[in-house]
Amino acid sequence: MVLDVRRRSATASMVEDLEGDWHQLRVLDTRAQQAGTVALDDALRTLLRRAGPSVAMPSTEVEACLRTPEAALALLHQMRQRVTEGSRRMSDALHRMYRLRDQGDLDGARQQMRDLLAVEVVPYYRELAQGQLADLD
Repeated sequence: MVLDVRRRSATASMVEDLEGDWHQLRVLDTRAQQAGTVALDDALRTLLRRAGPSVAMPSTEVEACLRTPEAALALLHQMRQRVTEGSRRMSDALHRMYRLRDQGDLDGARQQMRDLLAVEVVPYYRELAQGQLADLD
């Protein structure tokens, strides 16, 4: 039981960190899109490096984009898009899954998560979909 509490606590902390980084990505991307540029400073570099794995961006790609403000701006926007689109896909798939499950169509409900897993790249959303799929078994 103690292990489960620690695991849940560590998971909650990880999700809070992830949400914090993703919130920063959204805020910075909105500002940068309005301004048409981004200040490529140490704080932004650190955020993009830290957020890269959470949106399935290879570190080599992140590093390459940290060379110019224009490339960093494009990277920031792409990271935000992955989060936004993944969230939308996850939400839509969950709604369909719950509807099908409630109608007694467990195969159809499972297929919703399988379809999501076929296209989703963001590790957090993939993990959620895998958990939902396991819960349907």
